[in-house]
Amino acid sequence: MSMGARRVLRAAAVIVAAWMLVALAWTPPTIAVQQMMSRGPGESPPSIFLYVLLGFVPWMAVTPLLLRLGRRFAVSERAIFRPVLIHALIGVAVVPLTTLAGTVLGVLLISQHFVIRAADAPALLNAAFITSFYSIPTYVAVVAIGQALAYFERYRARERLLARAELRALEAQLNPHFLFNTLNAISALGYRDPEKADAALTQLSDLLRGTLKERPQFVPLRSEIGFVKDYLEIHQLLMPGQMDVRFGIEASVWDAAVPAMILQPLVENAIAHGIAKLPKGGLLSLSAAREGQTLVLCVANPLPPAQGASSGAGIGLANVRERLRVLYGESWRLSLARSGHDCVARIEIPFAEARP
Repeated sequence: MSMGARRVLRAAAVIVAAWMLVALAWTPPTIAVQQMMSRGPGESPPSIFLYVLLGFVPWMAVTPLLLRLGRRFAVSERAIFRPVLIHALIGVAVVPLTTLAGTVLGVLLISQHFVIRAADAPALLNAAFITSFYSIPTYVAVVAIGQALAYFERYRARERLLARAELRALEAQLNPHFLFNTLNAISALGYRDPEKADAALTQLSDLLRGTLKERPQFVPLRSEIGFVKDYLEIHQLLMPGQMDVRFGIEASVWDAAVPAMILQPLVENAIAHGIAKLPKGGLLSLSAAREGQTLVLCVANPLPPAQGASSGAGIGLANVRERLRVLYGESWRLSLARSGHDCVARIEIPFAEARP
């Protein structure tokens, strides 16, 4: 079954269930009124529930149309009179016809012969006319739900657009920061070893071709790790013999979805504030594991003895925090802590498979 068909069936099930609850709520007062009018036990509760439910069956049928019209002619700050007038005109036709259909279904149930005689038509029309006035709040409620759905759809669309614009701004901020820092490091090497600086520039240009292309917001972890490896190769040229790298990636998370370039600022922070400040360098380790429904990414690096963990107030880490906030709302965590002689940066995000 296609996704669209499942969505239609789910919506139909919700509509039917909602109207059944309404019918169930109407059944006790209907029983009380019947007993009062007949001064006797009257019909059984299941029969009365069925009678009430049949009255709402036509409303079940027109609910999808009313919800769609509610979205189509939504009331807003700029448009009030026209949508209200349109819904009022629609209601003039929908309410009597829907009420008449429900009344007919109820009478057919009571008659037990499923036949309406011509002599009963005037009474039937009169009952439907009177019931129509009681059905106006029902129509208003359904249209109001359509209006509410339209409002939330507009709100969600606006939030998505704002989030996308904010992400683009954050990505535009990150790329120059990454580029300038790397160029500064290569420039410093150029005075000591022009040949290695030239090789680093060549690798940087290859790396930039990938970052300047249009990239999705989420990439598979294997793609992000590949980018980090290329970035680390540049720094291993800049710091020969000073940095060892170790990866510990669980097999189950290679295809996990992660924000593009989310690890590079952590790796850059580990090099700049840790390994580059140690005379003999050190080991940079990057691990990824799944803990239940959470993906945990860790970058660890040694620190000078007197130095604490970074506060995370730099541009790169602040950028990471903002991107995680935009993408995941409250469902993320970024921490920087000292563990023995190492600083460990830890990201926790919801686990999801990357889309092919």
